[in-house]
Order: sequence, then C-alpha cells, then structure tokens
Amino acid sequence: MGTMHCMGFALRRRPRGAGTLPVATGLVAATIAVLALARATAQQDPSAAPQPSDQQSDQQDDEREIGWIYGLVTGPTGVLEHGGTVSLSTDGGVTLRYNITVSPKGDYTGRVPLGEYTLVYRAPGTPEGKVTDFIHGVVILPGKGTAQDVDMTRQEFYDRLSPEQQDELRQMKESNDKATTVNKTIATINDDLHTANRDFEDAANARATAIQTLGSTASVSDVDSMAGDIKISKYTDIESLMSKATAEMPNEATLWIDLGRAQLGLKNYLDAETSFKKALDLTSQAANPGPQAANPDPQATNPSPQASNTDPELAAAADAGLGEVYARTRMVDEANASVAAAIKADPAHAATYLRNLAVIFFQAGNIPAQIDAADEAIKANPKDAVLYFIKAQGLAVNAPIDPDTNKIKLSAECLVAFREYLGLAPTGEYAAQVNTILENADLENAQPTGNQAGAASPPAPANQPAEASPPAQK
Repeated sequence: MGTMHCMGFALRRRPRGAGTLPVATGLVAATIAVLALARATAQQDPSAAPQPSDQQSDQQDDEREIGWIYGLVTGPTGVLEHGGTVSLSTDGGVTLRYNITVSPKGDYTGRVPLGEYTLVYRAPGTPEGKVTDFIHGVVILPGKGTAQDVDMTRQEFYDRLSPEQQDELRQMKESNDKATTVNKTIATINDDLHTANRDFEDAANARATAIQTLGSTASVSDVDSMAGDIKISKYTDIESLMSKATAEMPNEATLWIDLGRAQLGLKNYLDAETSFKKALDLTSQAANPGPQAANPDPQATNPSPQASNTDPELAAAADAGLGEVYARTRMVDEANASVAAAIKADPAHAATYLRNLAVIFFQAGNIPAQIDAADEAIKANPKDAVLYFIKAQGLAVNAPIDPDTNKIKLSAECLVAFREYLGLAPTGEYAAQVNTILENADLENAQPTGNQAGAASPPAPANQPAEASPPAQK
C-alpha cells in the first residue's frame, strides 16, 4: 500500500479488490410480468384474449402503402425494458397482427401498412391471454415514420393496475429510488478511493519526489523537510475524504482501513486505533452474522451490507494497522498480538507482516523489539537481506568500544548478521555502511551474544536505513 516512512513499509498489504465498493441493486422492472394486465378495452369483450398472428394478407398489404413505427419501451419504474414484443392490432387488440421484437436496449422499429392501430406490449414472461400495456389510436403515417414510445410511468397505465399491483409498484419505485441514491453515493466514494490510492502512492514516493525537486545536492534536512510536507498534505487529504466516506457509508471496512492509514501517517495514533478497531468490528460481524444478517430481506436495497467485509485480507489489513499503531507507541505485546492476528487471517503474507513490524520497531528506535521482530521475520523469509541489517544494527547499538584499540566490540551474533547481509546484498543499500562498521570492529575478539547496557554507542551511520528507497510494492 504505500510507505509510512522509509524502507520496507512499501510492502504493506492491500486487500485484493479493495479500493472500490459494489453497487446496490434495486428491484427495477425485472418483475414487470407480475403487473401484466388482463386485456381490457371498452370496444372488446373482456373475456376475449388477444390472438397473435404473423400471417399477413399479402394481397391486402400489397394494396396498402407501408410505413415505419419506432420507439422506446419504458417499464413502470422508469427503466427501459429488455425485450418483449410490440404488436399492432386492427381490431382493438383481439388479433395481434404485426409483431415487432423489442431489443435488449429497450427500443423497437418495424415496417407496417399505413393505418390506425391499437399498440400492445407484452413483456417477456407475460402469461398467455394477458398484455402488459396497450395504447389505442396509434396512426402510421407516410414519410419519416411514426414515433410511439410505450411509457409505463404514465398515469393512464398506473390507473389500470389493481390496488395490490399499485402497492407493489410503489414499493418497487421506492426500492429503485433508494438504490439510485446509494449508487450515486458509491460512485462518489469510489472516485474518492481512487484519489486516496494515488495520494498514498504520492506519500510513499515523497522522498524521491523531494530529491527530484530539490536536486541531488540538496541537504538531507531539506529533503526530509519537503518529504514531510508532501506526506502531511497527502495524508490530510485522504483523512478528509475518508472521514466523509465513513460518515456516508459507515458499514464498509475498507473505508475505515484507509482512514486509519491516513491517521497513522499524520501520527494521530488514537484516532487510527479507533478506525482500525471499527474495521475489525465490521469484518467480525461479516464473519459471524446474526440471524437477521444470515437471512437478509430480499426486498432490501442492499440485502447483504456485510458482503463486502468478508475478505479475510480486510481483517488482516486492520490488524496490521493496529500492529503499527501499537509498535509506534511502544506497546510491544499488543503490536505482536495484532500482527499475529493479521497472519492468522492472511497466512500467505506472513513474511510481509513480520518484515513490516521489524521495520516499524526499527523506525521507532525500540531496539529490543527490533531485534526480536527481525529474528521472527528472518524465520519467515531468510533471504531478505534487510532483516539481517535491522537485527545487526540493533545488536550493534550498545556494543562497547575498546579504549585501547578504539575498535567496536561486536557480539558474535551481530557479526553473523552483518555478514549475512553482505552475503545476500554485497552491493545493497547498506553494504558500504556495513563494511565501514566491520572495518572498525574488533573481529578477533567478538563479544558473547547479547547487549551490554550502558556501553557507548557507535556514531550514527551516514546513510540511515530510513533514507533508502523502499522495495517494490507487493
């Protein structure tokens, strides 16, 4: 997902598919067939059923001029119909003489002889002997053709429905209106999520941007200052976007996770903890739904609001976020527990979560936790050179200096870790620094493994790991 600062945190996991929310679904006009009307006209016997007929009298048609008819078919909820048949009748709807198929896009067009007709529309699935809608007095004129839409939102259509059908239609419209409103909100939030993702990337690349802007001769302090300003600006923008998004859709875990990440970047650790815990609550509810959630109302605009929170990587991302909050606030046990929970939810990326924890402890200057976390991460990925550097750097901090030789007396474990780093990355980011440390170390009289409190610390290396370019994001 983006780096919080420096090396390695570019590997923070982002849930697959996160970043967009699914649209809501209304009932639309999919059930229009249940609104099919018994054919009722003042001119016909109500018991008479419409008789489809594609058998046209060639002699009669040859004697009459042919014209065009075309239009759109709109269902009672305002949505274009997908299919069905428009028919033209010369006897008020008893015989459906000329039949025209409605396209999947909801339009129709056909050639018929000039004259006056009753237009009949039958939706797919309309029971035999019934029609969905009809319009009297449709006149086909010569020339460019006759435009005749079938608009079932008109009052005339509504008035023909039974009270039960009118009530059902009202419910359908309310459902669709809710779905439309929700989908507009989702579209806006998805745009905001895309913006947030770009801002996270910009924050991750803040240092590179600062160096490019200021030039290679810029001082470290100037680069750090500009990079910090870029990050604050980006994280502030994300926090604003996600605060608004979580207010509008408070049941989406991915929004709370991005809000927490932005708050982490701004070092608002209490707020970030609250956001990540909210995301975890939502993923927990999705994993263990109550009776109502397990049997959602099929008429609801969003019948399964928890469905988008079931991805285990969401829970893992929230736990990893909490782990960072605790690591940066020196709550070591809580940090380790949260990362363990992230690994349980997403075991395929255990090495990533452990690596990130070691990096964060390193950045926080928590030496004992840094060493322990590096050891655990090395077990998960023994080929990651940076982990050996983090471990060795922690072990070297309190290494004593021989007053006679002015050599650093490193422990055997520390020397092994530095050499492992060089073996894996002989020209890596920290190779020159490690070689310098080893050149100034007493290699013949290595100290027993373990730190010695109170010993003098070696000078700070010129190239801190935090200034290295992060590995490529996974």
